[in-house]
Amino acid sequence: MRVIAGKYRSRPLRSLRGMNLRPTADRLRETLFDVLTAGNPDALQGTVWLDLFAGTGAVGIEALSRGAGMVYFVEKSAKAAELIRQNLHSLGLEEGFRIIQEDVKRVISRLVEEKVSADFIFLDPPYRMEQIYGRTLQFLGESRLPRPGGLVIAEHQKKFDPGEKFPSLHRYRKLEQGDAALSFYRKI
Repeated sequence: MRVIAGKYRSRPLRSLRGMNLRPTADRLRETLFDVLTAGNPDALQGTVWLDLFAGTGAVGIEALSRGAGMVYFVEKSAKAAELIRQNLHSLGLEEGFRIIQEDVKRVISRLVEEKVSADFIFLDPPYRMEQIYGRTLQFLGESRLPRPGGLVIAEHQKKFDPGEKFPSLHRYRKLEQGDAALSFYRKI
C-alpha cells in the first residue's frame, strides 16, 4: 500500500496483519481521487476532510498529499488509531490533521458542536456491517457537518446498495471497480 500522488507520492503506508482491516485498494483510491480532481490537480487545495472508519488512514493521507488543509481521522480501534499516527509520522506530517479515537456517531455530533464543516466525508466501515452505512449516512444527512455542495463518499461491496437518498444527501454517482463500489452523495 502506498500514497498514489501528490507531495508524498509513492511513499509506503503500513497496515496491520490479522486485524480485519481492509484498506482501500491503491487502484480504487486512485480512481476516487481522479474523479474528485477531474483533471484539476489543485481541486483539493485547502479542503476539509473526514475519514470515517479510517483504518490505516490511507484515504485521508492521500487527501493530505494532494493538498487538503485539514483531515479528521475517525477510528474507534486503538491499534488502528496508533497505526494512523505511525503512518503520518513516517511521512513527517505534524499538522493539518486530528486523530479521533471514538465512535463515529459521537464524533459527528461533537464536530457539529465545534462548528466543523467538511468539503469531503469518506466512510468505509467493515463491509459485513451493512447497517452502519444507512445509520451513518442518515446521521450525516441530518447534520450540518457536510457543507452545502459537499460530498459524502461511501466505499462498499458492489453487491450491496447503501441507498439513494438520505436527509439532504442524494446519490448522484455509483462507481464499481472489482468487488468494490463507491457511492457519491451530494449535500443539497
